[in-house]
Amino acid sequence: MKFLITGGTGFIGSRLALEAQQRGIEVVAAGQVNTAAERARLQELEQHGVRVIQGPLQEPSYSESVVQGCQAVIHLAAAQHEANVPDAYFESVNIGGTRSLLEASRKAGVRRFVYGSTIGVYGESRGAGLLNELSPPQPVNIYGRTKLAAEGVVQTFGQSLQTSIVRISETYGPGDFRLLKLFRAIDRGRFLFIGSGLNRRQVIHVRDLVRLLLLATESDAAVGQVVIAAGTEIMSTREMADQVAQALARPRPRLHAPMWPFLALAVTMELTLKPLGIQPPLHRRRLDFFRKSFLFDTSKARSLLGFEPEVKFHDGASQTAAWYREHGYL
Repeated sequence: MKFLITGGTGFIGSRLALEAQQRGIEVVAAGQVNTAAERARLQELEQHGVRVIQGPLQEPSYSESVVQGCQAVIHLAAAQHEANVPDAYFESVNIGGTRSLLEASRKAGVRRFVYGSTIGVYGESRGAGLLNELSPPQPVNIYGRTKLAAEGVVQTFGQSLQTSIVRISETYGPGDFRLLKLFRAIDRGRFLFIGSGLNRRQVIHVRDLVRLLLLATESDAAVGQVVIAAGTEIMSTREMADQVAQALARPRPRLHAPMWPFLALAVTMELTLKPLGIQPPLHRRRLDFFRKSFLFDTSKARSLLGFEPEVKFHDGASQTAAWYREHGYL
């Protein structure tokens, strides 16, 4: 078997590529190198013999070159955290890049196409019920809207490709840099809760997510399906921070600040800096960590694919803290 994994220099993509290769699968990773973290992951992949081909998927010639000889594609690449670019950039990468890759996959005779989507298509949990695969999407930002639109593009190729869509929850684990600020602030006794800290989440360890993505690539039951990838533990931001503090052997964080001044500042920065092409140090999506709740019914992944998350957050946080320390980040 030969797999193409896009977003290969990202956190999830790099862990997936290494695990697939360890299972004896030939892997080609498509990715870009724009940050120090991506450069480090590129070097790690190359050291383990994973071929990385850099380029933009929205270019048909690039998409056609990277899918050659592949039986499966796991598409994780996306515009996500950029807050200094116009909406057209998200549309080009997330929708245009997905369509280009699907066209190339169809021409190349790819068998299975797994699309890594996001829980952001839901906007957030509303009311008392759990979100599931049939809950109506209500994306509230350009990232969520373009990822949902790309899901629609994937579904239109269902007659010529075996397609699956995996809506990925907040992911963490060794190799992750997104939560480094949280760990570092708690480690230094400087973590500040913005708002109440009572919003709730269901994170998933990257090792569990990788298992689910590979199941979606291999199982016939996944064809034509949408599956949520989330952990089983529901915890508030306050509980999450407490467990990180425990993993770091540090006191529980106690500092709180109201949400409204940070939200006002974020909006001001977006309005003034984004038109200038400057990444705002603070923007509304960054505050979502403290604002939004996402609660899920994960029974479909269990019944359809036999998937059950194995890593509890306390253990995963300890593993992540150890990785940060080993690499000098704490």
